[in-house]
Amino acid sequence: MICKNIIEKGSPKAALFYVTRLEVEYQINCYLCSLMANDTGANNNFQELISHCKEYGYIFQSSELYDGLAAVYDYGQNGAQLKKNLRDEWWKSMTQMHDNIVGIDAAIFMHPATWKASGHVDNFSDPMIDNKDSNKRYRVDHLIESHAESLNKEDGEKLLSEMDRLLPTDDLGGLKRLIDDNKIKCAISKTSNWTEVKQFNLMFNTQIGSVAGESDTIYLRPETAQGIFVNFLNVQKTGRMKIPFGIAQTGKAFRNEIVARQFIFRMREFEQMEMQYFIRPGSQQEWYNFWKSERRKWLESIGVPAEKLRFHNHVKLAHYADAAVDIEFEFPFGWKELEGIHSRTDFDLKQHQEHSKKKIQYFDNDLNSEGKPFGNYTPYVIETSIGLDRLFLTVMSLAYANEKWTKEDGTEYSRTVLRIPAKIAPTKLAILPLLKKDGLPEIARQIMEDCKSSFQCFYEEKDAIGKRYRRMDAIGTPFCITIDHQTKEDNTVTIRYRDDMRQERISVSELKKLILEKLS
Repeated sequence: MICKNIIEKGSPKAALFYVTRLEVEYQINCYLCSLMANDTGANNNFQELISHCKEYGYIFQSSELYDGLAAVYDYGQNGAQLKKNLRDEWWKSMTQMHDNIVGIDAAIFMHPATWKASGHVDNFSDPMIDNKDSNKRYRVDHLIESHAESLNKEDGEKLLSEMDRLLPTDDLGGLKRLIDDNKIKCAISKTSNWTEVKQFNLMFNTQIGSVAGESDTIYLRPETAQGIFVNFLNVQKTGRMKIPFGIAQTGKAFRNEIVARQFIFRMREFEQMEMQYFIRPGSQQEWYNFWKSERRKWLESIGVPAEKLRFHNHVKLAHYADAAVDIEFEFPFGWKELEGIHSRTDFDLKQHQEHSKKKIQYFDNDLNSEGKPFGNYTPYVIETSIGLDRLFLTVMSLAYANEKWTKEDGTEYSRTVLRIPAKIAPTKLAILPLLKKDGLPEIARQIMEDCKSSFQCFYEEKDAIGKRYRRMDAIGTPFCITIDHQTKEDNTVTIRYRDDMRQERISVSELKKLILEKLS
């Protein structure tokens, strides 16, 4: 469509360039997909999951009408509800289940001095390298990691170990030699004709106000944490908060990822759920261990199996941290970071104090070992940070399954099912009248009216009941009820359970209570 518009405007060369660029992007995506898993079955399953997400209203390519925008996605009707349910579970676990954690919603736009103070202007960058033949830009660590996957285990580990040694020191020349020595090739041109390695800042900038100029440049936030730090005193004073206490926030963040890949795992616009826990200096190891354990427990509580999670300590610490660990999940394309726990020390508050010229401290009335108040100090911070989109992908990866079985009479059956835990499933109950006549839809509608204020319901009367069951399985609806002629006689319905397809008759009067018990 875009190509056609360009040609109609009299620019066939531009159209040709656009088509070529699309073809290059397509080849890159195909190559990256081939690297997503060591096992073909896992890779095929992941591609099926991506297709399933679109077919059943979970995720769409952004601006698909105009041929899409790379690494940007829209959440459909079911995806938006699942995402909200996950966000609500996290928010409840933080602000409702802890009496010393409160939530805020800071603006995306912040004073540009915020990002100078935080270190993002000077340090928020990744080493990049361009291939001169394809003009394709790569993040150096991703390029090396992809090559390491093609080597045997020993050589791959040796290559990654050398990369891990060079990255913390920002040895750009050493990284270039590592790429050259290993004859790493571009996926598109198949050549090793590389530029020098350079640092590339990941922040998006834009202009504010009516006149563009140097002083008008602001940034789309690359993380939500700084909105919490600059509001530390506002929250502490108005909430009369006593250390230790936490401030939680969910919201959009933006990073100009050069190599955005693996579906919604790495995007340019994404949503974070972060909590900054303010503590007394010297107690950071105790609280770091506490939140490390607490966050893993929470992930398991929403249905992530313990064997699919592991801790990975950082080799290269961020400029603000004295300890950091990732909780990794085994995605279809390998073990990757799901959540990070960081001991940020007092770096952020002190930086904002220095750049704003305003005192940011806390007076602690508690007594120390000498019987004296701890007095004024800059609190230390433990951060928990999880990507909502990655959590969404985690849930979908675990839930998606293709099943086949043979009945006793030899008939073969199959279904696609999303076993999303009932408490976070987009729709909890599907209400299905057996026929569109004989008063059954009216009874079904009344049940819908009685239940929809308590949990998300879906009504459907089109197609045979078997087809409707299969559709609800594919959407991930944990419970279906069928209203039939017996319902008119004894006020009972057939309830069907998604996970094992078991069916039983229950009274309509007991329906809401049963579903609520299953959701608790």
